[in-house]
Amino acid sequence: MPSTLFGYYLLAVVAGLAGVASAGLPSKIYGVNLGSWLVLEAWMLPAEWVDMGGQQCDDCSTCIASEFAFAQAFPNTVDAKFDQHWSSWFNQPDVDALVKAGINTVRIPLGYWLVEALVNRKTEFYPRGGFKQLRRGLSQLKKANIAVILDHHALPGVQTAGQMFTGRCTNDVEFYTPANYHRALVWTSVMTALTHLDPVFSSVAAIEAVNEPIMDATQTPGYGDFQKNFVQTVRATEFSVGIPVEGINVPASFKISSNANITSALSQTALAGIFNPEVRSALTEAIPIITKMMIEATLQGVLSSSLGALGVGKRDPLVTNFMDINWQHNSPPNPADAKIGPQAYDNHLYYSYGVADPNEQAYLTHVCNLDRIQNDAALGNSPLFFGEWGLPTQFAATDAFLFKWADAQKFSYSKGAGWIFWNFKIEISTLAGDTARQWSYMEGLRRGYLTQDPSKLHDPHVCDPYITNTTSSA
Repeated sequence: MPSTLFGYYLLAVVAGLAGVASAGLPSKIYGVNLGSWLVLEAWMLPAEWVDMGGQQCDDCSTCIASEFAFAQAFPNTVDAKFDQHWSSWFNQPDVDALVKAGINTVRIPLGYWLVEALVNRKTEFYPRGGFKQLRRGLSQLKKANIAVILDHHALPGVQTAGQMFTGRCTNDVEFYTPANYHRALVWTSVMTALTHLDPVFSSVAAIEAVNEPIMDATQTPGYGDFQKNFVQTVRATEFSVGIPVEGINVPASFKISSNANITSALSQTALAGIFNPEVRSALTEAIPIITKMMIEATLQGVLSSSLGALGVGKRDPLVTNFMDINWQHNSPPNPADAKIGPQAYDNHLYYSYGVADPNEQAYLTHVCNLDRIQNDAALGNSPLFFGEWGLPTQFAATDAFLFKWADAQKFSYSKGAGWIFWNFKIEISTLAGDTARQWSYMEGLRRGYLTQDPSKLHDPHVCDPYITNTTSSA
């Protein structure tokens, strides 16, 4: 590309990275996903799932292969079964292993049902008790100085058909409706408030709005408005607790007293005309839920204290986070248009889904010439991190190739804000087969495909033979 255009891209990326660093995320992200912890995906732990009472089937909508189906089938035991799973799948030894591996960030997939008040128990079936487990995990991560991205991975009404990661395998996708957009905004306000009020959430640096929405933007009506409302809901909640964010147009006459408590402050913001009615309604509905969850966390003192006494306003604003514009096609809304304050963008890249021809040469040529970071920067989607990637391939990969494959992906993804591997671990069992070899960070580390220092490569020149004069972002 022309040098002047390259310079523009570089400046955009560097400027974006500086914004992320100042808002609580590391200047370069080396991370893992805590998948199958608070949103369980049975393919990652098939033996445990079957032992719990779950089933395996080719079409996950036809058997007990999701949290929804499990809770519906076992209403009397689901909470205890999942509490046991939550306690064993991610715990202190896992945190210690992440620290030893040099991981500085985790992305935690969450379901909307973590905020239990949002669940319609007559028609929706999910385990209870996840909030307590999230607090336990966040406390451990905080002590380890690991930054956290809270990822709204499974949305009310289901955002993508036929996927375990939505919590319910179904082809009846109902997220893209006013009612479920609204529930997601209430969830957003609750999680934002907890992040700034609950001490164990202090390592949380970002909230991701929606994991992997439908790619065809013609099937997601109103999604662009939801993106704007998501950011405004985060900022309205932060404004209420005294966290200044540039870009909010607040009349000089409107101020929230430092003597107000959190419920009073949120109520004042909800009644003011600063934000649109949908955002204000979400804040209003969030207030009693926040109160209940804070009491559950034995933080009554925080609820009754004044904002001034709490000193909440000294915290940085959260980084709002979206899948990047290139995730969708057919004239998608640009998430950059929703930006108020620090914002980052997420891209997921799995070559096992047909990104390049299924051979070593094609894989390495494509990833070594990847131009997504530059292309996204030109559209305002910077900083960009790769929030999901792994070592799976469409062909039988040799060990020698996986060393190169790990290096080459890290080489390209590190040119942006960094990367977050899927997944931190995979069950080792006869039923799981060899899945961990290419999907587990810890197993990849044990086998040596991944370097002990995540910032390093086995071969810094891994891409030299594959760099071409053209680039590809397919």
